Amino acid sequence: MKRYEFLSGWGRAAASGLLLALLAACSVEPTYKRPEVDTPAAFKEAPVAASGTSAASAQDTGTWKTAQPADDAHRGEWWKIFGDPQLDALEEQAAAANQDLKAAAARVQQARAVTRAAKSDWFPKFDAGFGPTRERASAASQLQPDSVGGTTGTIWRAQVGASYEADLFGRVGSNVNASRADEQQSEALFRSVQLSLQADVAQNYFQLRELDTDQDLYRRTVALREDTLKLVERRFKEGDISELDVSRARNELASARADAVGIARQRAASEHSLAILLGKPPAEFSFAEAPLTPVTVRVPPGLPSALLERRPDVSAAERAMAAANARVGLAKSAFFPKLDITGAFGYESATLGDLFMWSSRAFILGPLAGTALTVPIFDGGRRKANLAQARARYDEDVAQYRQQVLVAFREVEDNLADLRLLEDQMREQNNAVQASQRAARLSRTQYTEGAVSYLDVIDGERQVLSTQLQASHLQGTQAVATVNLIRALGGGWGDVAASGTAVGSAAPAATPASAGVTGEQVAKR
Repeated sequence: MKRYEFLSGWGRAAASGLLLALLAACSVEPTYKRPEVDTPAAFKEAPVAASGTSAASAQDTGTWKTAQPADDAHRGEWWKIFGDPQLDALEEQAAAANQDLKAAAARVQQARAVTRAAKSDWFPKFDAGFGPTRERASAASQLQPDSVGGTTGTIWRAQVGASYEADLFGRVGSNVNASRADEQQSEALFRSVQLSLQADVAQNYFQLRELDTDQDLYRRTVALREDTLKLVERRFKEGDISELDVSRARNELASARADAVGIARQRAASEHSLAILLGKPPAEFSFAEAPLTPVTVRVPPGLPSALLERRPDVSAAERAMAAANARVGLAKSAFFPKLDITGAFGYESATLGDLFMWSSRAFILGPLAGTALTVPIFDGGRRKANLAQARARYDEDVAQYRQQVLVAFREVEDNLADLRLLEDQMREQNNAVQASQRAARLSRTQYTEGAVSYLDVIDGERQVLSTQLQASHLQGTQAVATVNLIRALGGGWGDVAASGTAVGSAAPAATPASAGVTGEQVAKR
């Protein structure tokens, strides 16, 4: 009989455990599915594939497919395609010392810690305690008449407690899924900050070089106008011209010098901005002047559509949706019962000397206060409101994800159009520079011979400076647009060869580990 009761007790325990396992497996979290987004069949502004391209390659280049963020894909040190050692050194300094990048890395660490804390709910908690309890028991609790009075005593206890919340209806699992998605979002945002930093350094560098070109132009313009002033003053002394021409020549020289100071002021501000990106005080950073070298790197015709999928901001928006979906399940689980299993084992005695005797052992299974299984009945609509809020947050994240994809499409198209049209604009601008230079030379010659007035010389020199400055601006814009396109694509284009530049395999781009973050990378989804 005792054996039968023993076996039946174990059978009830096994049945209870099986029931708990089934309830834990019954997660109420909605099945996550990445929402569809409208995508064009191909880039509108993509260069037309050259004749002779195979049908397979023409089909695979420049076309789109459903966006599947892969922000952890290999990008390489994309800035090395510019072949500029100074830019390479700046990028290394920024990766090592930029404070925004370090802050983003710290946020990744925080998110990982939150995930570990959420995962801890899958395991039981243990604690140990020791100490006395002074208590008075009433006569009624001792089943004694009131005349007897209560008893007062001290109970010493030394025990180990355990508590565990069964993961009924996936409450704990949904919380872990939400925390894990938040962690992956923070890693994607880290890569977004990293990519933005790399692009900002490259853009600031090229803009600084553009200003150096402008300074060089003004320096030569000032020297030319100084020579012109000498010529005008000599002719004035000889009585060939009036003092009006001398005043005009002095005005043009002073204006050129003032404009040169303005360019120097812009360059100083640009240099200070670059110092901040490198994590340095502006007082400790200076960059030697060097005119901008025209960027010859060209985006290959027909960009692979998979490159856009690597954009970290798109991945972060997608992970935000996953987290919101998990929190819908977390809000749903609040409508179902919750089971807390608690217990304690140890010793208790009226005297400290007898505390650890075998006869002093004691245990308790179940909650010390309240009940183990709690079923929600009424809360004034709080759980319903929380669920509605979670669903609305998910809808918001879906809209933001789709908007982010549209923004990514636009940014790629904008920069493709910039690079395509800048080619024509720069060619025509170079023609304008040559024409203005010839016109200026002719006007100076004719002025020396007395055929034209000095106003023609002034106009010719102004046109030369204006066209040269515009050409310099277009060169800088082309370099910045190239960087912007790489940023829009999520960082580089891998091993695809650019026109006139062999882009080989480069060292992997920095990960959160290289900026103080260690641990797992974002898993492909």
